[in-house]
Amino acid sequence: MIIRSAEPCDAQRLLAIYAYYVENTAVTFENEIPSEAEFAGRIAQTLREYPFLVLEENGIIQGYAYAGAFRSRAAYAHCCELSIYLDRYAHGKGYGRLLYASLEHELRNLGKRNLYACIASPITEDPYLTAQSERFHSHLGFKTVGVFHECGYKFGHRYNMIYMEKIIGLHD
Repeated sequence: MIIRSAEPCDAQRLLAIYAYYVENTAVTFENEIPSEAEFAGRIAQTLREYPFLVLEENGIIQGYAYAGAFRSRAAYAHCCELSIYLDRYAHGKGYGRLLYASLEHELRNLGKRNLYACIASPITEDPYLTAQSERFHSHLGFKTVGVFHECGYKFGHRYNMIYMEKIIGLHD
């Protein structure tokens, strides 16, 4: 198993992982699968300033995690927002924990101190969304710092969105 930096040429596999979540879950509020070219552009754009990591096992990408700007103003330069997606068959193997540990290490070296995760949160769990992402982030030390009520709508259901935060360094 290896964790490495993503490349735009990984877009096809990463998009295959992401497409499942777009089509079958409310984990993402995106309703249409982006094109491979658009997804490759997202990877390239992220890599200009932030880490975008993939986890491979036996040469097959099983998941990815990346960081991006929390907000665009200079005052937020020590903060970033994280996202993670695993192949739907790769859950429960510790891949998410490994990806986030590597991502945190790189972000700490870049001087980032505050990590944020913007997570779709069910009002009540349903076939499209559970609280698993919130539980995962809590297990890794993230704390809920905000709730946006019924701001998402997908598959005929309304969902909350929560912000979770983890402080990984001193604010000196």
